[in-house]
Amino acid sequence: MKTSEFLSVLKQHQNKSLLFEYAPDKLVGANYHITEVKNITIDSVDCGAGTDFWKETVIQLWESPKEKGKRDFMSIYKALAILNKVDRIKPMEQDAEIKFEYSNDDFHTAQLFVNDYTLDDQSLTIKLTVQKTDCKAKETCGIEPTVEVKEGASAGCAPGSGCC
Repeated sequence: MKTSEFLSVLKQHQNKSLLFEYAPDKLVGANYHITEVKNITIDSVDCGAGTDFWKETVIQLWESPKEKGKRDFMSIYKALAILNKVDRIKPMEQDAEIKFEYSNDDFHTAQLFVNDYTLDDQSLTIKLTVQKTDCKAKETCGIEPTVEVKEGASAGCAPGSGCC
């Protein structure tokens, strides 16, 4: 989801609570805060010597231990106020992919992509997902696009293949 799409959905539902599902049926606690908004520029070289360049918006979510028993989730109205303030200070790239950085005691720190969202009468739930790493230079590395990995086998570039 692009930053502009995310902000548009928020603007359409300001009267609702904003929830984040970081794994199936697991919600970021109601005690979450938006602690940082990052404008990220990636300027990369992949294992096949291909170059790439893109931008991302990364919003960090943090659960406050002081508010552990909190039951009411942040309103979309409040989240928009935070993001609008950030945008005035450091404009967000509207065409950039949006990600959410999150962790808790049971979930490793990860940058999560928006997979979908759901609405009900009271809330907007942003469904997040982890995207697995991938080899961008499959053709250069001689990797078939749909490789099935058998148990015990490695799904990487072979030594001497010119990849990695």
